[in-house]
Amino acid sequence: MNYIKHLNGVFFQFSKDNRLNPTHISLYVGLFQLWNNYHFRESFHIDREEVMAYAKIGSKSTYHRCIKELHHWKYLLYIPSHNPFQGSRVKMFDFGTSYGQVLDRHSIKNGTSSGQAVVHKNKHIETLKNNINGDKPDCPQNEFEVISFFQKENWPITEAKKFYNHYQSVGWTLGGNTKIVDWTAVARKWILKVEEFKLEKSILPVSQNTDNLKTVSSKNYNEPL
Repeated sequence: MNYIKHLNGVFFQFSKDNRLNPTHISLYVGLFQLWNNYHFRESFHIDREEVMAYAKIGSKSTYHRCIKELHHWKYLLYIPSHNPFQGSRVKMFDFGTSYGQVLDRHSIKNGTSSGQAVVHKNKHIETLKNNINGDKPDCPQNEFEVISFFQKENWPITEAKKFYNHYQSVGWTLGGNTKIVDWTAVARKWILKVEEFKLEKSILPVSQNTDNLKTVSSKNYNEPL
């Protein structure tokens, strides 16, 4: 994906599209920055609060309205999640190619696309939806994705790096031979184990050297046993 060509292409589209307002553009730029952080992967999970912070959007209703409109106007593919432990997913279309520009020039100008481009794009979207719905996050794309997940769980970056480095070194397997099916579930289990360890560590054992029968002379014998 060519960074400069994509931005030139998409801003050309923005200049032709009278439906857009500054909030749509700032939201798109925020999502583009996240896409960049994920090294322009095919699709990626998003956190609403993180995206709103990037785009400087303060209203949840404005955020949801704008991202759905960007989806409807074919600037991106937005697949909302109903799982509280897993964010929604976004696919960013490549406007750095002539294919992406030809498709949306017609749709923006006339309201609909024409010819084979529409069929090709719709087929692409449908295929992507099927792939995403059946996809399980067996392993993260990179360390940044793990750090983002741990931050959402209110855990420090250092713990995220420990988790990532450990499972990266064993090839994202359990016991050395069982492939991980869902790394986010393994991460939550990791967090629970760390919490249990901290709790056990905070409970100090009774020292064997303590003389529990030793008394002091200042004891008040009027106190009930």
